[in-house]
Amino acid sequence: MVERIETQRRKAYVIRLFTAQLIVTVVGMLMVYPIARMPGVFSVVTGALVALLPHAFFIQRMGILHSKRTSRSAVHLFRAEGGKFGLTVALFSAVFVVVPPSNPAFFFSAYVAIVLMHGLTPLFMRRHRTLY
Repeated sequence: MVERIETQRRKAYVIRLFTAQLIVTVVGMLMVYPIARMPGVFSVVTGALVALLPHAFFIQRMGILHSKRTSRSAVHLFRAEGGKFGLTVALFSAVFVVVPPSNPAFFFSAYVAIVLMHGLTPLFMRRHRTLY
């Protein structure tokens, strides 16, 4: 029973984080469109994807959503974090080599905004009060 509640709590956190990141991405796209049109919107989307894909990889590797038990081993944590870092570096390299953003300021602003959402998401979580 306790595991089920913990799993539901983790899923709710990840869903709220993803929703907040999606909202930030859409707001960024709407703010950039009048200034730079579609090339600016594309820069915002690529910046958001460079932040979101490694985080999704980390969630998958740690088994946060699908496992009954999350991996608590430090080795699993470091492997997942190392993979996330490697994927981030690879995505940055790929973006700047294959499809350079038309406006790097929009690209990095979207990336930083998405990454900073991790720190703000606990504000969106409901507080469970227990009576003692």
